[in-house]
Amino acid sequence: MTKNGKRVAWVTGGGSGIGEAGAEALAADGWAVVVSGRRQSALDNVVAKIIKAGGAAEAIALDVSNAADAQKAADQIVARHGRIDLLVNNAGINIPKRSWKDMELEGWDKLVQVNLNGVLYCMRAVLPTMRKQQDGAIINVSSWAGRHVSKMPGPAYTTTKHAVLALTHSFNMDECVNGLRACCLMPGEVATPILELRPVVPSKEEQAKMLQPEDLGRTIAFIASMPARVCINEVLISPTHNRGFIQTPNNRD
Repeated sequence: MTKNGKRVAWVTGGGSGIGEAGAEALAADGWAVVVSGRRQSALDNVVAKIIKAGGAAEAIALDVSNAADAQKAADQIVARHGRIDLLVNNAGINIPKRSWKDMELEGWDKLVQVNLNGVLYCMRAVLPTMRKQQDGAIINVSSWAGRHVSKMPGPAYTTTKHAVLALTHSFNMDECVNGLRACCLMPGEVATPILELRPVVPSKEEQAKMLQPEDLGRTIAFIASMPARVCINEVLISPTHNRGFIQTPNNRD
């Protein structure tokens, strides 16, 4: 606990979508929340909303693909609050050119750097503090594609999200003796701005049937609320109307 009795959560990719919803849900549960991301204006809007609702929040501009900057952000949080109780690794991207026929190495490298290396960089950045505390939780936001291979997300995205699942389990194998635990959160389709990067953007009607950001926010807050003796190793969550189970023209590719 900090001096004001709040646990401290760091949420990457906190400027929109799942990260924003997770930050808001955690703040509503009494956490002091630090949101990071590449767009300062978006982060400032999230912080303002949380503070207006009576919560505690602040922002740190960050590109998680830079290991030194990730460490600097973690150090800044510890210097200000004295601890980090929760890391929500939510920053992630996909690209329009995602199939084998049009994939470019530049796109592959960019995805790996953000979706996988960025997750590792932030985990390593908080690890010394959490080990010292002998307490701490990490939620790595992967994807339904981290469990089930399909064509639509593309090989680069699917590969990185599978790797995040493996990374999470390996963390638990090594760090459980230090009182640390990690959860791999694997959502199916969520109606967030990243959908605009798909080769075929789902319609408003289709998006209304998907998971909504607040659904994931509540899930993140639930995982974070578990006592230290509990490790929720992974959560696989999808819309009831799961388009992966339904063959339609818009989700074949």
